[in-house]
Amino acid sequence: MKNKQPPQALIDAGLSMFVNTTKLRELPLRVADIDIENLLWHFDMPVWAKDGTDDWNLAPWEVIKKREGTLLHWERAEKTDLRFPIVITEYNSRLVILDGVHRLVKAYIRGDKKIKAKIIPKEHLLLEEFQS
Repeated sequence: MKNKQPPQALIDAGLSMFVNTTKLRELPLRVADIDIENLLWHFDMPVWAKDGTDDWNLAPWEVIKKREGTLLHWERAEKTDLRFPIVITEYNSRLVILDGVHRLVKAYIRGDKKIKAKIIPKEHLLLEEFQS
């Protein structure tokens, strides 16, 4: 999937920003508690590939509902560590996850109402050191 262009819906939503999330996570920025409800729109987006495929064809709702072809992402969400905040930015007046959709899935399944998030200012995303 790394060489394929994401679907237009992901590009329009700001979910095609490929940045160095490892470096962004290391930034000494504040961590905030974000209402999960403000991030649920991500669950409608085909951000992953179904098991055995290499395409943008799997939305998190399908994983949550344990549909066919979702086992790998279900296991990944189950094993993820919620002690680490997700990484988000603001794009077109809404919060966009740059790193951490599996953590959001786990928090949602647990019934959490909030999730810890590191909020990355837009200007950081333009810096060459954070490009991937």
